[in-house]
Formats: sequence, C-alpha cells, structure tokens
Amino acid sequence: MKKATYRIIVNGEEKSYPAGTSFSELAQEYQEQYEDDIVLVMFNNRLKELHKTLKTDGELTFVTTRDRAGRKAYRRSVTFLMQRAVHNLAEEDGKIVSVRVEHSISQGYYCELTGETPDESYISRLKSEMLKLVEEKIPIKKKSISTDEAVALFREFGMRDKERLFAYRRSSKVNIYSIGGYEDYFYGYMVPDTGYLKYFELALYEGGFVLLFPDKDTKTPSQFIPSHKLFHVLKESAEWGEKLDIGTIGALNDAIAQGRIRDVILVSEALMERKIGRMAEDIAAMPDKKFVMIAGPSSSGKTTFSHRLSIQMMALGLKPHPIALDDYYVDRVDTPKHPDGTYNFECLEALDIELFNRDMSALLAGERVELPIYNFRTGKREYKGIYKQLGENDILVLEGIHGLNDKLSYSLPKSSKLKIYISALTQLNIDEHNSLPTTDGRMIRRMVRDARTRNISAKETIAMWGSVRKGEEQYIFPFQEEADIMFNSALIYELAVLKQYAEPLLFEIDKSCPEYVEAKRLLKFLDYFLPVPSEDIGKNSILREFIGGSCFGV
Repeated sequence: MKKATYRIIVNGEEKSYPAGTSFSELAQEYQEQYEDDIVLVMFNNRLKELHKTLKTDGELTFVTTRDRAGRKAYRRSVTFLMQRAVHNLAEEDGKIVSVRVEHSISQGYYCELTGETPDESYISRLKSEMLKLVEEKIPIKKKSISTDEAVALFREFGMRDKERLFAYRRSSKVNIYSIGGYEDYFYGYMVPDTGYLKYFELALYEGGFVLLFPDKDTKTPSQFIPSHKLFHVLKESAEWGEKLDIGTIGALNDAIAQGRIRDVILVSEALMERKIGRMAEDIAAMPDKKFVMIAGPSSSGKTTFSHRLSIQMMALGLKPHPIALDDYYVDRVDTPKHPDGTYNFECLEALDIELFNRDMSALLAGERVELPIYNFRTGKREYKGIYKQLGENDILVLEGIHGLNDKLSYSLPKSSKLKIYISALTQLNIDEHNSLPTTDGRMIRRMVRDARTRNISAKETIAMWGSVRKGEEQYIFPFQEEADIMFNSALIYELAVLKQYAEPLLFEIDKSCPEYVEAKRLLKFLDYFLPVPSEDIGKNSILREFIGGSCFGV
C-alpha cells in the first residue's frame, strides 16, 4: 500500500511531503538557499530530473549548475534550445536547415549548419529566437518509446547518425525529449523547461558558430577566446574520420559489424605514424632546437608519443634523449600543499626549477651533466651516475605537465625549444547533436591503466578525477595555444577496445558509493559501442600504454 506522505532528509533536516510532490516543487522551496540554479536532484544516490515525483522515503541533495552533473544538464538543454531555434528560423525562411554539434571549444560547442551560411544577421536572429523560447518557459518533455519507434522517428527527421546509433541499441526503450513538439534524443538529463536557459551567447567562427555557456560564474556566458591551433587539430582529426567514413559511434559500429575494423585500426595507426614522422622531419630541419618540450593533460599518451617521436628522429640521424620532468620534483618534505594539507604535485613549485635550468643550460653549453632520478617511494631525488652531454645531433625530449610554461625553462633561449601539446581529442561524436567529451575518453584510458599498473580501482580514479581536471585547467590548458605543434593522440577505434577493459572495473563500484552515478553514466556510454578485440593493435600503439602489451614497457 502506498504511503500518503514520505519522509525526506534535505540538508540534514527531516521533513514530510505528500506523495506525488515533484522535485521541482522542492527545488523552488529551497532555491533561495543556493546562489546557483537548481537543475537536478540526487535522491538516494540516484540522479533525478526535476519533473520526477516522490515515491519513497529518502535523502535528497540538490544539484546546481555549479555541479558537474548540473553543468552538463544545462549545456545539453541549451543545445536543444538552439536546435529548436534553428528549426524555427528554417520554417520561417522556408528552408531546409539542420545543425551539427561538432566538438567542444573554449567554453562552448562549435556548430555548423547545412542549408544555411551563418553571418552576423543570422546569429542575431538565432539568439533572439532562443531568448524568445526562454521567455515562453516551454516544458522540456520526456517520453519513452521503443527502439524501433526511435529508429523510424530519426529516419523521418533525416537524423541518419541517430538512426545508425540505435540500430545497435540493446535496450528496448529510448528516452526522447521534446520542446513544443520538436523531438530529439540526448545522452543525459535535461532541465524542466526553457525558462531555465537564460545564460548563453553565440559567436561566429570559422564558417560556423560557437554556442557559449557559463563557466565558474554560472549566470554569465563565457567570452569566446578562439583557440585556432586546437580548432585546426580538431578539424584535421574530423577529416581523418571522413577518410575512414567514420565520424560517429554508429558509423564505427557499422565498420565493426561489417568486418572492416582491422583496416580501420591499420589505417588509424598509419595516419598517426605518418604525422609523427613528419613532425620528426620538421625537428630535423631545425638544428637549433635542442629541447623538445612535450606537455598535455592526463592520459594523453605522452610517454608512448615521446618514444615514437624519438624513434622517428633516430631514423633521421638524430640522437634523442628522453627526460621526465618528474625527476626534478623537490623532495617530498619540500612539496607545496593544498589548503587541505595534501601534497600539490601538479603546481610548478613542486619542481626544482633552479636545478632544472642550471642542468639544461649546462647541457646547452656542451657541458657533461649528471641528471637526477626521483624516487617516488622515498620521496627524494637521487643520483645514479646518469650523465648527458649534447653533441651536434643530440636532442633532449622533455615530457611533463609544465613543458609549455616558459617559467619552467626561463633560462633557455626560445630558439632552442620546440613545444608540443598532446591530447586525446576524440574525432568521434555520438551523433549529430551529442558530441563525445574528450575528458570521458581520457578518464576511461586512465581507469584502465590505473587498474593494470597501479592497483587503483575505478572508484578511486573517478574520485580523484575532479582534482586531476582542476590541475589541468590551471597548469596545462592555459598554455596549449603557445605550443609550436599540437598532436592528437586519440584513435578513432579506441573506445570500442577500452570498453571490454573498463566495463568490469565500473561494474565493481557499489551502488551505495558516491562514484556510482558517474560509473552508471560511463557504462551507459560504453554500451553504445560494439566491442573490438585488441589482437590487431600494434605493440607501439599509444593505446598499448593503457591496455598493456606495449613494446616500450609502459
């Protein structure tokens, strides 16, 4: 028998509410206690949309646009709002126009139109139409339909990518969202209505436009700061996908189902090796470059990349010497700390900058230098008779998170340094309107490697990921545009391989753990992919750094 009222613990206080009370009503009651907009709730350790109602006793936490899940829901909903506005303008103009969400850039999504060339006038109209929809506070409705119905619906709407995606869907049901009758599928939850979506901006860019969202100030859209180098690397990666006829998960699944995946693997690896080879040729043509500085966020494959680049340089007659910047850590007792007392290994001051510059300057001057090795077990720097001296063809390959920051190598002439930024910038999208977050790919890479090499559980990797991301945003991303070269280490097929390694790790996370919500999201995400065995992957592949079997011993 159903209860008439339910007891709910909210912010440590127990209260009673009638059955059928919506989470939206609870959010309205508590909103004034929060600076940021409440867009979702966590109820009994399950993420819930605000239109859902109370059906049991439980503990409730509000999720705002400052929280990761809330921020994603807000961005997803604004993207849907933009799609609806594009649709409205097309109807008004009597045109057939569709929009593709290509990838993240700055604090927004880069989008392109088919059937329309955006200009300042169009962007102004689009923004006005979006704001009009916001004022109307149109409910964002959700319904569940069969997978077969969904495929037919997407075929009718001309959403070929979604049609391909759901052809491989194992679940019998699909959740469809609508704004005023305009329907689409989205990977993740939405806000209740368009009235929540006040904060956004649009900016023309490179033949398309950028849909900008708030960042730390959740009620002010971010300014568009173009990242031209990053954009063109992403564009190049998309072109690689086009060469393979694989731009979405559905297209990748087609290749797997049709038995073409071995060719996809071989061509992907060949394209990457060709890129690394050309990079080595560029370095060989610049004899004044003695320091190749490699930096990038976590799980970008920096170590394997530095090995492969070194081999290509050796093939051209150069003598590369890898040096890990981690060997210049200060002794642990001298390591700076976070406010909570934990060690801050990611800040620049965690490195002995003076010693590094003294050693590198001496090497540049032709001197023989003994280099340190950092003992992570004891937390101390050691010397074990490792000497270096640069000859005419010698070059140092330095890898570490601060490699692009000139404060690290302040004493070295700029002419002696070549900076390379590496990241796993996946060229796949889920479909036309759901981009695939590059951070998800990197987290799955790290999860698999952590479990294999460090005996760290998926639960622990998820728990520390927020701190990892914070360090990247502070110490790596601000310097990425200063790189002389950008390299994308993502492989178009890799998530289909990582799936079989990551899923068992994620299933180990107990439903009572705070990390379960993220684990469930990642499992749903990996469920889109058909699995691919690892046998055909070469031993020098960047992917081997994570799944094992690398010839570089990483």
